[in-house]
Amino acid sequence: MLSACSSDGGEDYVERTVEALYNSSMDALLAGNFELAAQRFDEVERQHPYSVWATKAQLMGAYAHYQADEYDEAIAALDRYIQLHPGNPDVSYAYYLTAISYYEQISDVGRDQAVTRRARAALEAVVRRFPGSDYADDARLKLDLTRDHLAGKEMSVGRFYLRQGQLLAAINRFRIVVEEYQTTSHVPEALHRLAEAYTAIGLDEEAVRIAAVLQHNYPGNEWYSDSYNLVEKGETVPQEDADSGWFSRNWNALFDPAATIGGGVGRAEELAKELAESRAAEDAELMERAKLMERERDGGKNGALPPPVEAPPATPKG
Repeated sequence: MLSACSSDGGEDYVERTVEALYNSSMDALLAGNFELAAQRFDEVERQHPYSVWATKAQLMGAYAHYQADEYDEAIAALDRYIQLHPGNPDVSYAYYLTAISYYEQISDVGRDQAVTRRARAALEAVVRRFPGSDYADDARLKLDLTRDHLAGKEMSVGRFYLRQGQLLAAINRFRIVVEEYQTTSHVPEALHRLAEAYTAIGLDEEAVRIAAVLQHNYPGNEWYSDSYNLVEKGETVPQEDADSGWFSRNWNALFDPAATIGGGVGRAEELAKELAESRAAEDAELMERAKLMERERDGGKNGALPPPVEAPPATPKG
């Protein structure tokens, strides 16, 4: 057995058998000492690069980084594993854990969604490459949440443009939701916003067509009631006893401040700000609730499936 001092503040270098190294790495992982586990799994590969357990240690080291919330390190290690072992039976988990590492970095809809788009692409890769696996089943559930989140971002930007009176820019955002995120919960509102925006710029026939689509696909939805009042009755601000949503009740406040009851332009801006903040808060709350439900359901870190773990043999080969 050979030993040497460590220069980086980590454990002293000690030459050990692959069995002893791998088992000590697993002990640290199971004890919740994830950073130490990652270091020890790296040591398995360094001391025994040609052992079958070095390959497994690469994957387990990435998992340890993930558990320590070191997502960049986990993704880098997983990318390396995929490049070195594309035909390994455990490569499906490497793709899956890469997707989860992106997924758990998703931020609220008020921020840039580059990571969310990467999460969607990685989750889609899991479903496409391994369609019959348990990883694909979990990825499909997370894909629905990811798409809904991206649609929420488009809605948030569209509402901002609507608030600023930039109707064409708002229409483009709402059309993205309708055309690219058809299965999300944001589509009924996006259709209603389109009907309102088209009405505001004088495209009444297009507004009627959009309202008809909303009626056909979501006949009992609250947003259809607003759109009906808008295109059939010509009411941009429904009567007080109308069963309508917040935005329709204050539509004139955005485009005709003089028609607003009290407050004028200042009140119009205040109402628009309240709407945007309310919906953004709802989007963030829905995402957190969904993640909490997954954690409770799966019992793992934010719902991630555990890695395929094996114990090394008493007399390891290689």
